[in-house]
Amino acid sequence: MITFIKVQAASILGSLADYLITIILVEIFHSWYLYANLAGNICGGSLQFILSRNWVFHAYKGKTGNQAFKFILFFAGNILLSAAGVYFFTHFLGINYIISKTLTSVLLGVSYNYFMLKKYVFA
Repeated sequence: MITFIKVQAASILGSLADYLITIILVEIFHSWYLYANLAGNICGGSLQFILSRNWVFHAYKGKTGNQAFKFILFFAGNILLSAAGVYFFTHFLGINYIISKTLTSVLLGVSYNYFMLKKYVFA
């Protein structure tokens, strides 16, 4: 249970970085919300990898290249699922992109992200 809570905390911190980048790109630089979502996902994902590797799973001894490769594969799936979720909620349901991003992040955080990090990336 502690690992699940730590993964969620790392995910929340990664999401904060993600949101900050996304909102700045959309609101200040007037970027398209899906491009901003991608940039935010990359920044937030990088932070999440560092926190998960060093704090959550204590997997910082060796294996860096292997973990990074697995994380990139996992994260590619996360980016695709995130983009699809944000696009679906925003485009088809007319929900604000920030709310769409929140719904998608929560759904991915408690399902796909936790299990993939624990069972695949840092196993």
